[in-house]
Amino acid sequence: MADEEKKPTETTSTEEKPKTMGESAADTASAVKDNVFSMFGGGSKPAAKTETADEENDRSGSAKAQKEKAAAEGGDDEDEKAEDEEADVHFEPVVHLTKEVETKTNEELEEMMFKMRAKLFKFDRDSREWKERGTGDVRLLKHRENGKTRLVMRRDKTLKVCANHYIVPDMKLSPNVGSDRSWVWNAAADVSEGEPEAQTLAIRFANVENANAFKEAFIKAQQENEKIFSEGAKE
Repeated sequence: MADEEKKPTETTSTEEKPKTMGESAADTASAVKDNVFSMFGGGSKPAAKTETADEENDRSGSAKAQKEKAAAEGGDDEDEKAEDEEADVHFEPVVHLTKEVETKTNEELEEMMFKMRAKLFKFDRDSREWKERGTGDVRLLKHRENGKTRLVMRRDKTLKVCANHYIVPDMKLSPNVGSDRSWVWNAAADVSEGEPEAQTLAIRFANVENANAFKEAFIKAQQENEKIFSEGAKE
């Protein structure tokens, strides 16, 4: 029994050592901090929640930006479609143009034997004076089938006929008084006004050479017509 009482009491190696005053103070501060955070829902959770909110804001911002971009692209497509639609607009003409109508001058079967620019006058029997008929090209036209030659003159610009008659044998060119470049003759049946009418005509050229060339062509056509008219009279 005495030996058992004298045996010292064994201590385990796991026995905690007493804390120093600094360690105790640190533990106390940590506990207080945890208690304060626990009163408002915990310490680390709010940080995680904040990070989650930031991520949601980022996602919502990205989604908004993508939506705005898609809207802008859609707007561009609509503008392009609108431009295409405007380009395809068709307007019906208010006035329809008529088809081109071919106008015949009765000169289609004739060959031009002479052409010269001149000024034509007509003697007015009522006023007893010369009146200008027009300025243009005087032409001698020979028909390809019957061979007859006629004198035709049209006014410039309007092309209105101011002389139109056959050169018959009884016509005679006479020099106009006081001019070496002008000729006078009588036409028994000039049809420039539509109906055959007796006219006294005078023509004036730019120079003597042109006047003489007209006289030569006029006399030649007169001689050819005389043969044709005489042959027709015999038949």
